[in-house]
Amino acid sequence: MLLGSADGLCARFVNDGTSITALHHAPLAPFASAPDAAKPEGADACVEGRGLVFPTGELPALGCEQARKVIAQARHLLATPAEPVDSARFAAATSDWLDPHGLWSVAPDAPVSPVLRKVSARLIQELEAAPGSGDCTAAAEIGKSLSGWVSELRDVAETARGLAKNQPIDSRTRWELASNTPFEDGTVSRKAKDLSRLLGHGAGGVERGYGASLSPFATTAIDRTLPKRSESEWESVVLAAAVRAYLPQLDPHGAWAPLDEETSIYDLDLEVDPPPRLWSEMTRTTLGVRVDAGARSPLKTGDVVLQIGSVDLGGLSVEQANQLAILPDGDPVKITLLRAGASHPQSVEATVDVLLLSPPPSAIEATGLSSRTIRYGTGEALVVRIPDVPDDLGERLAATLFEQEREREPVGVLLDLRGNGGGSTDGAAGALSLFLPGAALFPMKRRDGEIEVDRAPRPSHVWKGPVAALVDGDSASAAEMLAGALAAYERGTVVGSRTYGKGCAQEYLDDEAGIGVLRLTTLVFSLPDGAPLQRVGVSPAIALGLPGALEREAMLSHAPSTWRGPDVRDRALIGQVPWPDHGGRVGEGSDQIVYRALRALGATRAAQR
Repeated sequence: MLLGSADGLCARFVNDGTSITALHHAPLAPFASAPDAAKPEGADACVEGRGLVFPTGELPALGCEQARKVIAQARHLLATPAEPVDSARFAAATSDWLDPHGLWSVAPDAPVSPVLRKVSARLIQELEAAPGSGDCTAAAEIGKSLSGWVSELRDVAETARGLAKNQPIDSRTRWELASNTPFEDGTVSRKAKDLSRLLGHGAGGVERGYGASLSPFATTAIDRTLPKRSESEWESVVLAAAVRAYLPQLDPHGAWAPLDEETSIYDLDLEVDPPPRLWSEMTRTTLGVRVDAGARSPLKTGDVVLQIGSVDLGGLSVEQANQLAILPDGDPVKITLLRAGASHPQSVEATVDVLLLSPPPSAIEATGLSSRTIRYGTGEALVVRIPDVPDDLGERLAATLFEQEREREPVGVLLDLRGNGGGSTDGAAGALSLFLPGAALFPMKRRDGEIEVDRAPRPSHVWKGPVAALVDGDSASAAEMLAGALAAYERGTVVGSRTYGKGCAQEYLDDEAGIGVLRLTTLVFSLPDGAPLQRVGVSPAIALGLPGALEREAMLSHAPSTWRGPDVRDRALIGQVPWPDHGGRVGEGSDQIVYRALRALGATRAAQR
């Protein structure tokens, strides 16, 4: 379902437990033009209608008025009134977003962080000020500090680069320099000057080892990692980092990203047809990106990718590099890479159209859902493991329930939702339609009091037998929708432990500055009977005494308040389909919790007689 919003912007629901993913939308289109083409327009186009922006390696930047527009838009559309942002947490988050390489502000010798902490409260005030309220002087102060510091680090790196270019190097060492990283992931413990020296040494060593053809890549890597920028340009970089840090402080499920990094706030794997990517895991190296897992032909695991299309990868942020890895529709993409054992870089081409080297999966294999039957009384129970809630969960679950060849129909279906962090509300509604066809589902309330109600589709096949949901404290959001609706309609029994308690939904919107994309909590919702879910969770009818969750929605700072909605249930669909008595005959398996759940379901029926 596509939602309209203020100023003609487009939006779509998102709703999950631990990461926010796209919902109620058509799949996000790959790049609208080939990588070598000019950067496509469309910053103010609907998120649905445009393709992805091909990253260019430019630093995210916002002007003072642009930053205020984004913040004002978020505060206005938030599901509940905005609460004050903690300046210390904001300062730490800004420092992280400001520093994609661990050199500018988070390294222990960086002088920028103290300045940021000193002016963070003033920076918040400037971001929250009405448009036209004057300059962002706090951001300018941080930018001035950055300008001098990064220039100093650049001198260190260039000196190390020059020394390394004049030193002999063997083939083993040149590959180690090319394929290893000069950066520290997580907590940065080494001094920025030491890391800058390591970067310069690696760049110079690779130039010496592989020849002058790599000099442009080395120059780009240092230019991006330690760029030359004026104080005013650094101020704009600070403001972009500040907006990125502000949103999650205002809204624990919120985010902002510039267009050339927007895929960082989506979970593309939950798309019905995820876009093809050149890799699934990578590590940034001195001059590019090392492919660690999920290499797409003709790439191989361990390759160091130097260039995609006309864009060098050296010095890119993780977010830009991963967006660059999404293959565009249309013409093949030229890739320049280094491969272990080779003495020179080589060029290859990747395309969306690849030859299948193995037979396509069967219909049931393609669902991505694992299932098994377990002896239950005189028959068998079907246990379906659902790890997340993709857009097409209804179709996948239908294939699992109805398209498998079985000697006999299961006596009941147990949906295993443990650890399911959620995903798509479309996917949840589609899955529920198999048990509650056409049912009114979740009342969703906006800040202005407007209430919308989702309704399940009417599929061609419906499961009329017993069903139950197995949940734990990590079952969240769209997974809670599945379990909660089954319970609210008395259609299925919930077994396990109380769930996470995320009863709010997010939308993606193009920002009003025309620079990026917002993910924002704009709605809270209840279960079909009006029972609150936000901060509360779904309580099981049968508790199994599972270990408690380490985190819940109620523990998150600035999480929306609990909301009790209206009872929207269709009375004709309310009713139990009880599990039969198993007579103590339940087959054991490797998962004792599933075994306990099935025993409890049948024992409850027996106790009612």
